[in-house]
Amino acid sequence: MRRAWLTLVLALLIGGGVLAFAGPLETTNDPTASLPATAESTKVAELERQLPSGQINPALIVFAKDDGTPLTADELKAIETFGTPILAPGKDAAIVSKPYPASYSAEQIVDAVTQLRQQVRAALPAGVTAQVTGGAGFTADLADSFSGANTRLLIVTVVVVALLLLITYRSPILWLVPLAVVGLADRLSGAIVAILSRHTDLAIDASTNGIITVLVFGAGTNYALLIISRYREELHHFDDRFEAMRTALRGAGPAVLASSGTVVLSLLTLLLASLGKNLALGVAGAAGIAIAAVFALFVLPPALLVCGRGLFWPFVPRVGQAGVEAENGIWARIGRGVARRPARVAIAAVIVLAALGSGLVGTKLGLSQADQFRVEAEAVDGLETVSRYFPAGATDPATVITTPARAEEVLALVTKTPGVATARVGEQSGNLTSISAVLTAAPDTPEAYDTVRALRERVGPEDALVGGSVAASLDDRDAARRDLTVIVPAVLIVVLLVLIGLLRALVAPVLLLLTVIASFAAALGAGSWLFRTVLDYPALDTGVPLLAFLFLVALGVDYNIFLVTRAKEETPRRGTRDGMVHALAVTGGVITSAGILLAAVFAVLGVLPVITLTQIGVIVGIGVLLDTLLVRTVLVPALATMCGDRFWWPSSTAPTRSTPSARPASATAPPAGTRPGT
Repeated sequence: MRRAWLTLVLALLIGGGVLAFAGPLETTNDPTASLPATAESTKVAELERQLPSGQINPALIVFAKDDGTPLTADELKAIETFGTPILAPGKDAAIVSKPYPASYSAEQIVDAVTQLRQQVRAALPAGVTAQVTGGAGFTADLADSFSGANTRLLIVTVVVVALLLLITYRSPILWLVPLAVVGLADRLSGAIVAILSRHTDLAIDASTNGIITVLVFGAGTNYALLIISRYREELHHFDDRFEAMRTALRGAGPAVLASSGTVVLSLLTLLLASLGKNLALGVAGAAGIAIAAVFALFVLPPALLVCGRGLFWPFVPRVGQAGVEAENGIWARIGRGVARRPARVAIAAVIVLAALGSGLVGTKLGLSQADQFRVEAEAVDGLETVSRYFPAGATDPATVITTPARAEEVLALVTKTPGVATARVGEQSGNLTSISAVLTAAPDTPEAYDTVRALRERVGPEDALVGGSVAASLDDRDAARRDLTVIVPAVLIVVLLVLIGLLRALVAPVLLLLTVIASFAAALGAGSWLFRTVLDYPALDTGVPLLAFLFLVALGVDYNIFLVTRAKEETPRRGTRDGMVHALAVTGGVITSAGILLAAVFAVLGVLPVITLTQIGVIVGIGVLLDTLLVRTVLVPALATMCGDRFWWPSSTAPTRSTPSARPASATAPPAGTRPGT
């Protein structure tokens, strides 16, 4: 008991120390900070810093007449108080650029743009509307939409986890222990992310903390559910709760280590990513999962031990009572039903997964800047206003950097490029000259990307470089596709190697990996169909497939690990068929609870204001439910039954009834009439 208290005190001291010295989270506003250094738009951004305009982040004020008539002299005079206006062809709208220092933090941009909007509305002539958009406008609206969002996410996550734990344990006090342990792990993970943001070059953005919170609460609670379930099972066999915990950790510990190790290693494959935001998420996420596993294995057990058996009230486990191992519950019946007709069950499960995966047909990839928000944003409305009166790309012109000697030649090439509305020579500093090219297409559309590619082909990297926000979005999309082709095979290799090392087999790991891939394809298809037909989202964001795959494969394989490691433990005494049935009987309840909880936690990402996170949350939530209720419940047991002992090849798992049990013999036969699952 003294050791348990000492462990808890030490965990609190270490956690408190890290929280005290972590400092605030720092995020970057540079749109090219996440791009590879070799990207052309990144090179342009670096060169632009040598020009006067490279030191600013402009906001664009778009003025328009409500009735469509030309702006009067008095109205133009009022507009000119904010800067020199650029009139629309019909003279019924005007754009004014308001520069802000590029070094401004997100908070400073929010304050500056808010003040500008107040000033514009106060001086606005009657009959004229005004909206602030442009780079600073979008930065301010995005930062402002996240203001308090991570706090709301944390509150909603805690409430969801608390309710599901309360339902799972049917105890008014037990749920408090895992919630407190996982909550402390989450706060410590947030502190680590803050330290990384302040002392490294990682491109941590406003959404990183929210994703880490979901990962830590989801995975940490899953680990806690598995350990508590095994501990409660062992309390039916041991009077000494310390011995019960030691046995529980010997049984569940390897599964938790393998599961968390799989997630950590999978996240660390993002070190191979070319996008800085993916790399940052990989490092921060791996740290968060590692902390969650450490707290589950080393802080949760002593917290449970110091509370005693009474923590499970009113269903206090006693020696001799029948627990879930009595094999007369719903999961045992499902297992026996699957074992009777494994081929039919497997075929039916594959058909369901294939039908859901068919939703991928017609899926588009890539959201425009205006499609990113789930909330009202003035910058988006302003962009739509500009597109009605000006060329659609007026707010986001492409920037071409060349030398003064080649400026006129490059300008002529840019002007003749299809998709360019107007072009002009901008600034000059030393041996650099900038050319601003307004595109006819709206920003972040396929047509705008085609124009940027055409510009790059015409001017060539030897004579000029093409950048700007549209070019940066194009480079971001290309880098995301490259990361997908590199990271996906790396994750699959990591998961396969972990499964081989854990199970010391080849057939089972390959089959488990194939089921998780099928589950991901089904979830992506179902989510894509839902976004198109119900939520009316135009496309999947470019980063969604990679992150959804990473989270689903790494986290989804957890449930297979929980099930199959228990089946392997039971197979020497029962055989593969009966061992799998028993494993499903004793793990079915806890895995289902864990899966529903993880799906609900990821769905909470919808609290955050950007569509990208909503899409990740929905796809991962669907995939986790498929892994929990279909793949783990029927498909994996069916495949194992069909393979028989070959499922564990090349390991030898021949049944040996004389295999000794670690439990007291007197406790293995519960008396009749006792309640199962208590």
